Amino acid sequence: MAGTIHLIKLSVGSDSVEQIEDWQQNRSKQRANEHYFHLTRMWPKREADLLNGGSIYWVIKGLLQARQKIIGLEEIIGDDGIRRCGIVLEPELIRTATVPKRPFQGWRYLKPEDAPPDLGKSRLNDDTLPPELAGALAEIGVL
Repeated sequence: MAGTIHLIKLSVGSDSVEQIEDWQQNRSKQRANEHYFHLTRMWPKREADLLNGGSIYWVIKGLLQARQKIIGLEEIIGDDGIRRCGIVLEPELIRTATVPKRPFQGWRYLKPEDAPPDLGKSRLNDDTLPPELAGALAEIGVL
């Protein structure tokens, strides 16, 4: 029986959760059955665990800030003939507690017990803090 595992990924070039959302919904051509997919070179070895309730957690400006549920993996063959993995995502970005993360390449697995909690519905309308301030507060345990 499969467990659950998540992925963690840097959102390079994004300044906010809203910018990721805009890119996925309005500008990206990466679509599979009307859903955005994130394209990666490597196929996750723990596919069954990812598809058993896993999410991709987005790191924006050095801070883990949001996640999206993974709903499928699609084989994508590029114009160069190379096989890639399209990680198909639910459209909704779910805000999480802010956690600082150092830069890394590619994606990493994230155990459920290490994943930050989702923000409560009452905090969804909170003003967004500047990334530097949110990072400093997260480092000292305030956020």
